[in-house]
Amino acid sequence: MSLEPALRARIDSLLQSNRVVLFMKGDPSMPQCGFSAKAVGVLDGLGIDYAHVNVLADAEIREGIKAYGDWPTIPQLYIDHELVGGSDIVMQMANSGELHALLGVQAPDRTPPSIEITPAAAKMLREAIAGAGPGYALQVSVDADHRAQLQMGPIDPQAIATDVDGIRAQFDLASASRANGLRIDWVDDERGRGLVIDNPNAKTVKSISAAEAARMLGDGALTLVDVRPAEERTIASVRVPFSVMDGDAAAELENLPKDTPLAFLCHHGRRSAAVAEHFHRLGFTRLHNVDGGIDAWSEQVDPAVPRY
Repeated sequence: MSLEPALRARIDSLLQSNRVVLFMKGDPSMPQCGFSAKAVGVLDGLGIDYAHVNVLADAEIREGIKAYGDWPTIPQLYIDHELVGGSDIVMQMANSGELHALLGVQAPDRTPPSIEITPAAAKMLREAIAGAGPGYALQVSVDADHRAQLQMGPIDPQAIATDVDGIRAQFDLASASRANGLRIDWVDDERGRGLVIDNPNAKTVKSISAAEAARMLGDGALTLVDVRPAEERTIASVRVPFSVMDGDAAAELENLPKDTPLAFLCHHGRRSAAVAEHFHRLGFTRLHNVDGGIDAWSEQVDPAVPRY
């Protein structure tokens, strides 16, 4: 495919305006393919700022970027106007530390995670590995939501690995940091028959009462975020400091340190729960949803707040 000068100029402008650009399917909060999700996971794990281009929303860019760098697939990562590659190359460079050096960030911690495999699970896994053939190991992948998957994969001498009861468990860099304390068991009961994985690092949004949120806010231990639009806040608002999700304010919240304690508030608690899950996907680890919303705030904290 030949590249029209106007399209080349568009891509040049994108790359010149941003040091790191990921051309992907979807956006970082909701990738639309597994390969794009892997690339996003690597970049998010590095804690760097990067621009993204959703090629599904721009057919011209989707085809043009393939010709621009003579690379046939999506995603594509560019750094300093140079093509790095697709998701496999990005993951390999992250695991080796090469990507960290290129971006000037701290070298990765390659300490193998501590995991537990029960005797029953170990027996089944050894049988599965033997069935896969010589030179195979257990590959453990843990995504950004701390969901774990197991599969057999070729032994990779460069992988982060640990040996448990004669089983070699291999991890990519992001999965290793998310798997510490992971437990693999074999069950055959009312839950079914198969392997069960328990990851204590799984992040969840915790429900919190309005009274508890007010107490923590008073102690300076919480940032309250009212996710309702301005017209609803005009009808009824809490009479304490709070943040909103309007315009640039949302981006400012998303750029806070990932361990910032946040509590989300809406009318009854449903919309705020959805926003809290969005921040969960962004990697925030201390999230609360105010149960019952501003109606509960009026009942439990401040009767002067109108109900509607």
